[in-house]
Amino acid sequence: MTHQQHPIGTGFTAASTVDDVLAGIDLTGRNVVVTGGHSGLGLVATRALSEAGASVTVGSRDTDRAAAAVAGIERVEVSRLDLMDPASVDAFVARYLESARPLHILINNAGYLPSAEVVRDARGYEPQFATNHLGHFQLTLGLHPALRAADGARVVTTTSGAQRFSDIRWDDPNFTTGAYDPGLAYAQSKAANVLFTVELDRRWAPEGIRAFAAHPGVVATTSFNSSVGVESQRAQGLIDDAGRPIIDPERGKKTEGQGAATIVFGATSPLLDGLGGLYLLDNDVSRVNDEDLPLTADSVPAEVVSHSIDPRSAERLWELSERLLTDPASS
Repeated sequence: MTHQQHPIGTGFTAASTVDDVLAGIDLTGRNVVVTGGHSGLGLVATRALSEAGASVTVGSRDTDRAAAAVAGIERVEVSRLDLMDPASVDAFVARYLESARPLHILINNAGYLPSAEVVRDARGYEPQFATNHLGHFQLTLGLHPALRAADGARVVTTTSGAQRFSDIRWDDPNFTTGAYDPGLAYAQSKAANVLFTVELDRRWAPEGIRAFAAHPGVVATTSFNSSVGVESQRAQGLIDDAGRPIIDPERGKKTEGQGAATIVFGATSPLLDGLGGLYLLDNDVSRVNDEDLPLTADSVPAEVVSHSIDPRSAERLWELSERLLTDPASS
């Protein structure tokens, strides 16, 4: 399999922040959509992009909460978006397209917090796959006209090093049979984010739309990582005995500003011009590493693996996703 998954020597490091990667970049006149752009890494990205001059639309299920979170940030508006509800996704798309604004940057960042027991959406779909992948797939396809109108756009999807731990469960992506494993479901959804990026770039690069999947690292203070509880965070080496976050970017444990940096890097950096369909890690292109590396408190393996960038799997997932959007019975 040939690919471009090789570091390009950006000069940035795992410790670089959003301010570092945006230094000297002027986003005046650029329009951005950030799903979940009102909390955690999404909020850091929203604020940083606004400070660089961009106009940002934040997609959120809770518009009141989102509006309160982004209050005072210039050129930011909030629009309702529930990624597990196809009608809500369509309504968000319709509102944006009606504004006749080109879309220069789409950041698919929102995620579903996993629960021990499976909770299904109205179609019967497993919620992490439905939110993290399928909802963003529907959103991106709907916004295609606005992305095309930008005459040079980027789609960045927030993924995770967890993509290493599961391929797509082709015969049962929604865990309709057997025991439910929330960790496996999360890993599948993150592998889907990368495969979606690969196929989107293949299809849309001729139109000037390039795609990247960004792994932000592990950020103890985000709602996703804090949701596992204090004891689990300690066991994972994310917080110390006093409950303070452990910051060690070289081992993948980052501040929010460091975590959001790779997302913003993918969305804006001229160092990525002419590239696409790539998994980003620590503000650079990741190398492929198919070694069987365990996840421990001292080691957070995050480099991309071959199953997450396989072009045949990427095309297969695109076709499966189209079927799931139009015919829930096909799941």
